Amino acid sequence: MFDERQLKNQLYQEFSRIGKCVSSPKRLEILDLLQQGPKSVEVLSKTTGMSIANVSQHLQVLYGARLVKFHKDGNYVIYQLASLEISFFLNSLLQLSEKQYVEVQQIKEEFLNNKIGLEGISLLELKEKMDSGQVVLLDVRPKEEYEAAHIPGAISIPIEELEEHLSSLPVNCDVVAYCRGPYCLMSVKAVELLNSKGIHAMRLEESVQDWRNIEGQLN
Repeated sequence: MFDERQLKNQLYQEFSRIGKCVSSPKRLEILDLLQQGPKSVEVLSKTTGMSIANVSQHLQVLYGARLVKFHKDGNYVIYQLASLEISFFLNSLLQLSEKQYVEVQQIKEEFLNNKIGLEGISLLELKEKMDSGQVVLLDVRPKEEYEAAHIPGAISIPIEELEEHLSSLPVNCDVVAYCRGPYCLMSVKAVELLNSKGIHAMRLEESVQDWRNIEGQLN
């Protein structure tokens, strides 16, 4: 006899596996970093401030939930998201958390301090200005993240190299800087540096993933 209750119990047991996996803040951070592109265990360790052993343990849990996959490159093990759908899920989770919990917005404002008041620009405005040649778009993330994926037309200048490349920027148009999204400070630092050098700069809060999500609407 068909047992509907047993079926639902089994289904929701399986659904809960992802919820249990992402209940760790460190695993969420790892997933967020892997959105930017494949990374070795060593790079994830350095970026998150965790030991290689701890990162490896979290990655094994993520792998067990089929949220990440890996391949070997010489002596290094390189991890990446298992599919693009995981990126959509993660972004939805972060956006929902910010909407539902005022604490997230408060932490965000405290994290950025008074820098949150920097001049910003929307994706639609960015597209229009880029099409008309009014702005230069800078991707200030590490080069390997730019190479994995970037907003079309963006120039790669990692934040730690920006000051030495100021002279290469055009003087007749504005600059827009972006990085890993609203919770990343690299673009904030870039805009502050550029403005201090007399270059009019704006911050794009959105990330490559946000661009992908609405790319069809922009074209």
